Amino acid sequence: MKYIILLLLFCNIANAQIKKAFKFSTFYVAANGGTSLSDDDVYSVDGSTLVYDTVFTPYDYSLTMGIRKIKRFNYEGTSPFKDGTETSFSDAANVGLSPFEFLFEVDYKRQEGIEYFDQQHFIRYVESKWLAKAEYIKDGFADIEYFESTQRLRLNGKKKLSFNLGAVQRLAEPYGYDPLEEWSFNNGRIHYTCLAIEEGYSVDVYESEYIDPQGNVVATNPQVWNEVVMPSVLKDYVEKKRNELNNQWQYSLVVGFDFYHYKKNFWLHTWGNVMPYHYDDGGQFSYHNFNDGEQWYDYSGGLIFGYKLNKNLGIFLEGKYNKYWNKEWYDFKGGINYIIF
Repeated sequence: MKYIILLLLFCNIANAQIKKAFKFSTFYVAANGGTSLSDDDVYSVDGSTLVYDTVFTPYDYSLTMGIRKIKRFNYEGTSPFKDGTETSFSDAANVGLSPFEFLFEVDYKRQEGIEYFDQQHFIRYVESKWLAKAEYIKDGFADIEYFESTQRLRLNGKKKLSFNLGAVQRLAEPYGYDPLEEWSFNNGRIHYTCLAIEEGYSVDVYESEYIDPQGNVVATNPQVWNEVVMPSVLKDYVEKKRNELNNQWQYSLVVGFDFYHYKKNFWLHTWGNVMPYHYDDGGQFSYHNFNDGEQWYDYSGGLIFGYKLNKNLGIFLEGKYNKYWNKEWYDFKGGINYIIF
């Protein structure tokens, strides 16, 4: 009987904590769509005959599902519904307005005829003297995917401007690895035909036939082979070789800052992170090997600025920037508003 009472008490406490954690959070499911690239007519000449074809790009769409608990900053507007297309640069900041915040979102979409399955998840806990965050990002359009966790001490945590120092652990594919390097000459040219043959293609020089691994003739002259078939072969080979490798851990030191100031006619929110040192575990696919054994700088940051010069005129600038393993991805927007009355 005693154990049953303890179990019920534990379940009651756990249930109360779960309700507290998800209080004021929003769960959303949304579908969005629109016209993509217009149809494109492609012309070519076969002997003396004009040949043309039309490239059709199907419509764009996105199917989004997520749950989030992130308190809005004063400069952020409100919306009666979340439709899954909203982007808030402040989500990438190191700190928020509430101690505990989270976001879990998946987005299956088609953009310019290419399908992506993007994800963004993070949990962030911030106190005046420390912060911790775990995040997973998969952005197919930017071709980036990684898991990151960080633990940091904060200085001046209750001030507008605060600094932080700590450690970052990242798990990602071995960025920097080039599967085509072993097939390259010293002058940068590629043994592309040898690579294709190893991948199952065959070449009949006398009949001028180029055959894929399934036995289909994919080209009947060197021009089509070089300009049409080989780019696809190389792309498939690179993707296959990268998928064969395990993800790699990267341990780094990080230094960051956050600044937030808000008034009705002026606001500035900015943050930044620099990773100046990365532990070299000596692994074959460590990024140090692709960087000549040297250290490098990874960094990220964001800026949200707004200024209402008077009742009519205002300007704004917002953006975020990341550079990890020499891969860059960023978003920005800016403009002028003039209200006529």
